[in-house]
Amino acid sequence: MGEIEQKPTPGSRLGAPENSGISTLEHGQKPPPTPSGKLMSIKIQMLDDTQEAFEVPQRAPGKVLLDAVCNHLNLVEGDYFGLEFPDHKKITVWLDLLKPIVKQIRRPKHVVVRFVVKFFPPDHTQLQEELTRYLFALQVKQDLAQGRLTCNDTSAALLISHIVQSEIGDFDEASDREHLAKNKYIPQQDALEDKIVEFHHNHIGQTPAESDFQLLEIARKLEMYGIRLHPAKDREGTKINLAVANTGILVFQGFTKINAFNWAKVRKLSFKRKRFLIKLRPDANSSYQDTLEFLMASRDFCKSFWKICVEHHAFFRLFEEPKPKPKPVLFSRGSSFRFSGRTQKQVLDYVKEGGHKKVQFERKHSKIHSIRSLAMQPTEPNSEVPKQAQQRASLTPGEGAESPGGKSCQQAKERKVSTEECGPRQSPALQKSPAGNKRADGAVEAAAAVEEEEEVAKDRTQQSKPQPLQPSTELSINSQGGAVPANVILSPNLSPDTKQASPLVSPLLNDQPCPRTDDEEEGRRKRFPTDKAYFIAKEVSTTERTYLKDLEVITSWFQSTVSKEDSMPETLKSLIFPNFEPLHKFHTNFLKEIEQRLALWEGRSNAHIRGDYQRIGDVMLKNVQAMKQLAVHLWKHGEALEALETGIRSSRRLENLCRDFELQKVCYLPLNTFLLRPLHRLMHYKQVLERLCKDNPPNEADFRDCRAALAEITEMVAQLHGTMIKMENFQKLHELKKDLIGVDNLVIPGREFIRLGSLSKLSGKGLQQRMFFLFNDVLLYTSRGLTISNQFKVHGQLPLYGMTIEKSEDEWGVPHCLTLRGQRQSIIVAASSRSEMEKWVEDIQMAIDLAEKSSGPTPEFLASSPPDNKSPDEATVADQESEDDLSASRTSLERQAPHRGNTMVHVCWHRNTSVSMVDFSVAVENQLSGNLLRKFKNSNGWQKLWVVFTNFCLFFYKSHQDNHPLASLPLLGYSLTIPSESEDIHKDYVFKLHFKSHVYYFRAESEYTFERWMEVIRSATSAASRALSLSHKESHVY
Repeated sequence: MGEIEQKPTPGSRLGAPENSGISTLEHGQKPPPTPSGKLMSIKIQMLDDTQEAFEVPQRAPGKVLLDAVCNHLNLVEGDYFGLEFPDHKKITVWLDLLKPIVKQIRRPKHVVVRFVVKFFPPDHTQLQEELTRYLFALQVKQDLAQGRLTCNDTSAALLISHIVQSEIGDFDEASDREHLAKNKYIPQQDALEDKIVEFHHNHIGQTPAESDFQLLEIARKLEMYGIRLHPAKDREGTKINLAVANTGILVFQGFTKINAFNWAKVRKLSFKRKRFLIKLRPDANSSYQDTLEFLMASRDFCKSFWKICVEHHAFFRLFEEPKPKPKPVLFSRGSSFRFSGRTQKQVLDYVKEGGHKKVQFERKHSKIHSIRSLAMQPTEPNSEVPKQAQQRASLTPGEGAESPGGKSCQQAKERKVSTEECGPRQSPALQKSPAGNKRADGAVEAAAAVEEEEEVAKDRTQQSKPQPLQPSTELSINSQGGAVPANVILSPNLSPDTKQASPLVSPLLNDQPCPRTDDEEEGRRKRFPTDKAYFIAKEVSTTERTYLKDLEVITSWFQSTVSKEDSMPETLKSLIFPNFEPLHKFHTNFLKEIEQRLALWEGRSNAHIRGDYQRIGDVMLKNVQAMKQLAVHLWKHGEALEALETGIRSSRRLENLCRDFELQKVCYLPLNTFLLRPLHRLMHYKQVLERLCKDNPPNEADFRDCRAALAEITEMVAQLHGTMIKMENFQKLHELKKDLIGVDNLVIPGREFIRLGSLSKLSGKGLQQRMFFLFNDVLLYTSRGLTISNQFKVHGQLPLYGMTIEKSEDEWGVPHCLTLRGQRQSIIVAASSRSEMEKWVEDIQMAIDLAEKSSGPTPEFLASSPPDNKSPDEATVADQESEDDLSASRTSLERQAPHRGNTMVHVCWHRNTSVSMVDFSVAVENQLSGNLLRKFKNSNGWQKLWVVFTNFCLFFYKSHQDNHPLASLPLLGYSLTIPSESEDIHKDYVFKLHFKSHVYYFRAESEYTFERWMEVIRSATSAASRALSLSHKESHVY
């Protein structure tokens, strides 16, 4: 009589065999003895809105009831869930797992306890069981219906479309509208019906498991995902809402987040009567007080929220369950409450070790089979997620339309069909995520160490805990599965990455749970093509994805911004957008063709004819020839760039619009750079085709196609080459103009940019850091003052006509010193290294020669500043003031104002280096995209990221589908090497980037991609060859 009585219906409803409950304890642990005594019945409302009754002893602790529910559902990852109920004061509270149930639920016959998600992890890929993800999807569905998960109409429609796909299967408009009429997923659903149907049409072929995965991928990005608001007031009496999440404590005003306190910043949480107190760690850069105080409605409300915060901190931040405090001898102060249960790390470790049975389950609302079109066979017996029940009986027309709670569990049981009748099915390609092996507060210090290098666009609390890598359905360097079955047919619109989860933000990830042997690793690689042409084709695919995203910055994001405000003349609109939209449409189809060819090449479909498709030249030739028809649009891009800059000069409203747009995350490069992207892409195609021709034997058909395509693209590049050089210089001058104060006529006909960089200028106060800008007629030097936009103030100019340059290290006793003698003034400067000095000497001498060949001296450059005729021994007040400003503003990149805070000028300033126009031109040709694994110096694992290299910078994305980067790493000044034996990096294809104390390791998936990443990154971390500069030395008047 002391055992828990469990009804058979929930197990039947979820397709679970009888008596197959799974313990949620660690290995070697025994469940606590169940207290004997009188039983009481407690009603539990499940996430699918059904109610089940459990009978437990009255004196049993709350954990007994939660374990009973989890075992009944065969739920392995039950630690993410909890039981909530209204107490005697009608306050919704969580069931305390340590206290006796009878002391918490006073009148169990009149109380319905709800089984819901309690802990929302930062990324759904940490949920390693399909059943867990299904229950999370039900929670999202419930939160949508109750208005707790707020979002815009587009996101709501997209979420509902995935729910509909999982419940009724592939798109059929009549069925969709009938289903939506009978099921209300969100208030005011009727207004979104057309949009839901439109989105649902895009999910054809998606299984319920994949729909859950995509639903959680969208939901987790919403600000209100997993948030429960607790009303409070701040010290001024302003009404706010408090919430707790995996990252820390959040403050909302309405449904808008206005502040966040990361766990790493919180020193202590406490409450005193109705006051909730947050004690922060001391931070010199923070404007907050040491202790923050919030007033809640009552002591019970306050204590309830405090308990939730304690549990979230312990679950997401601790290694293991905290030990109970020793009981005081005489009296105690404060609450004895503590977190009970496994931490997230322990859950991940348990599932990783495979110490549980695999069970099948049936989705209550789904009418369709769970077909895994992209499934992978696991390489290990226990690496498979629980399979969804692979069966369903025929349903009467009305069954699927009933409300969630309208069907009895008996009906669900009657619909169950044995697995033997339907045969085995594959599990979805959602593989087990590696679990963390260590977690420490040192993660915060590691994150802080890279803040100077990376401007992270997301809350940094994500970086304070380890997170597992994402599953992947393509050939990836961290996939846990084997090859995709050869008979799987890939949808024409489905790229190998379409179903792929996003990698995580956290810099501290952990080693994979199932390390492979060398034989396993070698076997995995042999299942995919190894020829060089395949990897070149794959590079075309990955860079094409990035190129399409860049086009969308103009065709979608910028056009949408412009349409909302009447700031841009119609003539300018008609010059920009109609010339980009045909390109976007063409390259969208081009990318589909490339990915279809790769799918055939890899044997992911039609494997019996794969030999006819192991080439790429025919696809390139076909599309390059079609691209020539778009040349009329390419010719217009230079004109569009000039017209846009002219419009900005003549309209303050347009200038503000463009400036505000550049502050958006999606505009990760200067706006005018995106206008030149189509011209840059031609250079990439030419470079790719040159490598293909070099790689293919001359007697192969693919060689002939590649050579013909190369001839076509070379002709196009030759026609546009002059325009390209002219526009690159024009774009760079306008970009520099935004960084400078004190100059009015920077952009004039005939002026060319040559080099910018940091040099030390010798004055009466010693060496002072200055930023120098070299053009073909003048040399400017500036300092960075305390301006809100972090611009550089021009202090002087040196016309190049009649200038001489000489090395003067011996004269002044300063290493790498130069004396620049103009007709009216002379200055002494010092470079940071011998190589930097040589680059400046070469470029300045070349610029002097160009100036001598020109018509004569140029007009005054500065608008108002007099010539700087000071000698090194004469320091004026103005110079002293600028030096004070300089020292006061010499801070890290992350402390700068948002505007103009991470441009190339500022990177050169902080890294004490320089970059030339030749370097920019080389960087245009050396752009690359793809998946890499990243590891920090002090971390224990590898983190999968989508990485884009452009503009001397690595941009990190969670996946190629993301619209904006999470972080960036400027590479100027970094060194590129191979890890040494002493660094204990026992992996293939790993390269190392380091600057001072900052060290990063990156791991590629193949030898070819490793060499390509090394090649393009080396172009940014080392000086460009002088031979490449010959074609850039000529003046181009415009």
